[in-house]
Amino acid sequence: MKKKENALYEKNQMIRVEITDMGTEGEGIGKIDGFPFFIKDTVIGDVVDAKVIKAKKNYAYARLEKVVTPSSFRVEPKCKFARSCGGCQLQAMDYQKQLEFKNNKVKNNLMRIGGFSKELLDSVMEEPVGMEEPFYYRNKAQFPFGYDKEGNIITGFYAGRTHSIISNTDCALGVKENQRILEIILDFMKQEGVSAYREETGEGLMRHVLIRKGFSTGQIMVCLIINGEKIPAVDRLIGRLTQIEGMTGISLSINKERTNVIMGTDIRLLWGKERIEDTIGDLTFTISPLSFFQVNPIQTERIYKQALEYAALTGNETVWDLYCGIGTISLFLARKAKQVYGVEIIPQAIEDAVANADRNRIKNAEFFVGKAEEVLPQKYESEGIYADVIVVDPPRKGCDEECLKTMVQMQPERIVYVSCDSATLARDLSYLCNNGYELKKVRAFDNFPQSGHVETVVLLSKVMVNSRKKKVF
Repeated sequence: MKKKENALYEKNQMIRVEITDMGTEGEGIGKIDGFPFFIKDTVIGDVVDAKVIKAKKNYAYARLEKVVTPSSFRVEPKCKFARSCGGCQLQAMDYQKQLEFKNNKVKNNLMRIGGFSKELLDSVMEEPVGMEEPFYYRNKAQFPFGYDKEGNIITGFYAGRTHSIISNTDCALGVKENQRILEIILDFMKQEGVSAYREETGEGLMRHVLIRKGFSTGQIMVCLIINGEKIPAVDRLIGRLTQIEGMTGISLSINKERTNVIMGTDIRLLWGKERIEDTIGDLTFTISPLSFFQVNPIQTERIYKQALEYAALTGNETVWDLYCGIGTISLFLARKAKQVYGVEIIPQAIEDAVANADRNRIKNAEFFVGKAEEVLPQKYESEGIYADVIVVDPPRKGCDEECLKTMVQMQPERIVYVSCDSATLARDLSYLCNNGYELKKVRAFDNFPQSGHVETVVLLSKVMVNSRKKKVF
């Protein structure tokens, strides 16, 4: 039998507390006699009434019931669903305060997890980079279809930590064309009797719609994800969607599996082109329904320019881009490097990287499928390929330890680390700085305004550069 914790507070107990700090996901933290409460939808400086929903021995979670005294940093959310949706954890906070929170999140993780001193971080951290317009920045969105309690077909987003759909066609983070597209599809489904998918039974036809827009080109793609082979009277839907300015391609994705995975692997073109185009800087990329492409192109370009600046390329360097994806950073670097090698474990991504290099007439970028910790030693042994600079942009879980070991063994003069999770970044930087590298620059970028997420670009330099001719594997 599980031992019950001796909690100071009980479930459903009401408390009044001032919010004095924030957690890593943007939840407010208030303390009563040193005992912390985590309360979503609150802002530093708020005094709130809240109800305890889960009590532990050393902390508790509570639900906001009333803002008694609003913080000076509290603002009116643009979206009326901001609290219930959960996708915009910080929308009630002044944007400049959001940037401060995110910069402190990076700094605190580097101190707490990475072991770096406050004095060092004060000297190496640059000003965070925010957005002039911190709304309508997402070039991609996926909307589920379902039913409300009255049986009406709806679309929107799932409420936080649930699979209950909040009916909303006008998300403040997505492009403005999304609303018209969604309303056309909903109207079509009602007129033609097209059913929405029910997760609990696996029945119903329309599961999701994926919408992507090229910010620089204005091109729009719609991909309808269905639990079947075809949509009845689909030509009528196509006829209405093609009236939208910028519509470039409409496709169908077949997904009959009882799964949380949204996209199916069978993509069928219904109208127009299979791909849209967009640019980052002066580079052009084509995007399919299944392609990975950064959802905030404005901030992505700024991140890549920062990575290029930190790499300090003169035209004589050999650069390795690890976790290179479809080659976006690689191609940015290739304009300034002697040679760039990209490594990615996903074969389809490498196919896209090669195609993107050809499209942009870049000849000094080569791509390999595989794990970095396997590809790099093999290329050094067989071809003597070394690295002057390594750029790494791993997924949220950070770098594999073998990959970190390989980076140290390659002995590059500089390492540029692009991170989407400052906790795993701190862990990896600790390893690298305990194995011959020193922290030189850190800069936070707000790729996802109104949310708790933050991107970071870091420059590391080798403490003592060994001869590149030395065999290190």
